[in-house]
Amino acid sequence: MRITIKKSQVKGLTQAPSSKSYTIRALMCAAMAPGQSQIWQPLCSDDTEAAIRVLDQIGVKTQVSAEKWAVAGGRFKAPSQDLYCGDSAATLRFMSAICAKVPGCCRLTAGPSLARRPVNTLVQAMKQWGIEVSCHGETAPVMVNGGSFKGGITQLPGDISSQYVSALLLIAPGASKDATIRLTTSLESRPYVLMTLECLRQFGINVKFDEALKEFEIISQIYQTAEYRVEGDWSSVSYLLGLGAVAGESRVSELNLQSLQGDKMIVNYLQQMGAGITLSGDRVTITQNKLKAIKADLNDCIDLLPTMAVLASLAEGTSEFSGIERARLKESNRIAAVRENLEKAGIRVVEELDKLIVTGGKPTKAVIDSKNDHRIAMAFSMMGAAAGGITIEGAECVTKTYPEYWGHIQKLGVKIDEQ
Repeated sequence: MRITIKKSQVKGLTQAPSSKSYTIRALMCAAMAPGQSQIWQPLCSDDTEAAIRVLDQIGVKTQVSAEKWAVAGGRFKAPSQDLYCGDSAATLRFMSAICAKVPGCCRLTAGPSLARRPVNTLVQAMKQWGIEVSCHGETAPVMVNGGSFKGGITQLPGDISSQYVSALLLIAPGASKDATIRLTTSLESRPYVLMTLECLRQFGINVKFDEALKEFEIISQIYQTAEYRVEGDWSSVSYLLGLGAVAGESRVSELNLQSLQGDKMIVNYLQQMGAGITLSGDRVTITQNKLKAIKADLNDCIDLLPTMAVLASLAEGTSEFSGIERARLKESNRIAAVRENLEKAGIRVVEELDKLIVTGGKPTKAVIDSKNDHRIAMAFSMMGAAAGGITIEGAECVTKTYPEYWGHIQKLGVKIDEQ
């Protein structure tokens, strides 16, 4: 799908899409809890559908309706075929761990993008708990011979992927003895681990986290069923708010202003850049203003990199974004993808290992290669609305996390031609 976005004036209210991260965490917790849990306002997208599909293959049945999913968990069976996780990294990593509780052999496979992303660090940490598991070099497929595992102490770095830590936390309560997760480095993307701990608490699981020691202690516990409500997704909302900052006014509702999601920082960043901001209840309103450059460490909100880089390209001055090296291991090499596409639009960019420097200017017409990365496609829609003449190739990739995105921004007034 190839679309061209014309210069537009946006105005309107959008209900925030539900959080992908919380939806998948709730699904995994519900799968571990004996009995039926309800997940209200879940996100329906490629990634969450991959999670439902894989859980179904190990005996976890999900009844899907418009407003809620009913998940019958606690009884696992060996799958009759490979567990295909699509390009959902959370599904692959969380399920690799959960398969340690599945009696029999599981083989988890991945889509073309995810198949390039590492998982071996998680595999090695699982082995320290006595789990029989292996992978193909550094990546999927992952093979697990599950049923039970001993627990005890496992160690892993905390600066590669927070999903490794979250995956271990999900299965730790089911170990034969008390379990300890010890980090050998600082914890990066900390908000995502806090989100996992919050979700676990709602399903009856308590974890002792000593941040100074970089250690998690988990006693043996049984998951409890829950009525879980998914909050709005700040990652997806960042593009809607960005549209208001560069092309008019955008109001977004159904947001938790006290959320643990790291990407909630988009409000702070937009404020620092000079956008007009109003917060009221569950609603955020962003109005257009002349934006100025910003310096920001994105270590705890790495998914905001494409959003912030495009906003910086439309701001006055030179912006610097650090703490971004892990963005090279997303659906695309996001640092390189952002740089290449900004340069196509005539924007000056300097790429370093862990830093991106963007000098704002007047974007020219350009054809943007989304790299099949939903966040690249959605971020450059802001440039299109602000400057016009931006064509995005592979625009259908937004179905990974926000299938309604193009329709939603058209309702706000963004002019889109599909070719």
